[in-house]
Amino acid sequence: MCAVNTVTRSFCVILDVWAACQDATVTQELLKEGFHRDLVVKVELGVVGEDAGGCTVAARTRLPPGIYVDPYELASLQQHNLTKAVLIPDVIDVEAPEYLATDLLLLLYMEPDPRCSRCFKAALPVHGRYHRPAEETEEALIVLKSPEVLVCCCDSEIRNCNCVAKVEGSTGQ
Repeated sequence: MCAVNTVTRSFCVILDVWAACQDATVTQELLKEGFHRDLVVKVELGVVGEDAGGCTVAARTRLPPGIYVDPYELASLQQHNLTKAVLIPDVIDVEAPEYLATDLLLLLYMEPDPRCSRCFKAALPVHGRYHRPAEETEEALIVLKSPEVLVCCCDSEIRNCNCVAKVEGSTGQ
């Protein structure tokens, strides 16, 4: 998926996905074109017929310096109950170019999908940063690594939680 910056260069984002339990499927997609995109993460737990209604699911991912979440936009989305996410660090220079920025840690809480009893989904706006000019290419590559999917399925007692960790998933591009 490439986004074109008509002023300077374009950038490509490579998505890499894995999940954390043998019966889980994780899909990570970047929607829209250009520097303003939506990161969508979907998780499907268990096998057909199982209900994951008592589960809490979150995706933890590192955003490389070439892509970021606007903390002001995130605060507005949270204020309107449109997303639940934690960004570390919480102070981000949204004007910094890629070569002066650092990785960000994003913990994105997922909502149950009403059409599927074992499916969860989360979406969050992300933005591309400007890169250094280069004569040899018009593209800059941004690798968006696999999210770490955290799952806790609890009945009523915390000691009965089954927290999960790692399987192959699919990449949405």
